[in-house]
Amino acid sequence: MYPAHRGCAFFLAVALTASGCASMAKVTNLSEESCRTSFTHHLSSILTQEGEQPEIADALAHKTVSTLTTYDLGPRPFAIAAPSGTDYRFFINRKGADCVLTLFGRRKGFVSYTNNVTYIATETLPSCTCTE
Repeated sequence: MYPAHRGCAFFLAVALTASGCASMAKVTNLSEESCRTSFTHHLSSILTQEGEQPEIADALAHKTVSTLTTYDLGPRPFAIAAPSGTDYRFFINRKGADCVLTLFGRRKGFVSYTNNVTYIATETLPSCTCTE
């Protein structure tokens, strides 16, 4: 292996290892008004930043919170399918005492983008508690 390629291989190995460090969690108090409001606001904010219309982003956020409150999906990624044709992939992780909403992937048609090293967007969820 050429010396320059060894450096690239090392960086790739470190990046792949680092991506496995984030552990998934689930929000445990989503039924409480303060957490539900925070989660809805921050999810809608990410969707709006990604190009969704604000009213569509709000509706998607409310529907997602309703689904996550109704069904105990555990600590796993979840997807949102927007009318724009874009599918978004999120997970919750815990950083210290904070719950963090993380957008790590999106797909529109045949174009897919995933970033599980630095992520696409993250939002801390004030008033929410989570467990791994």
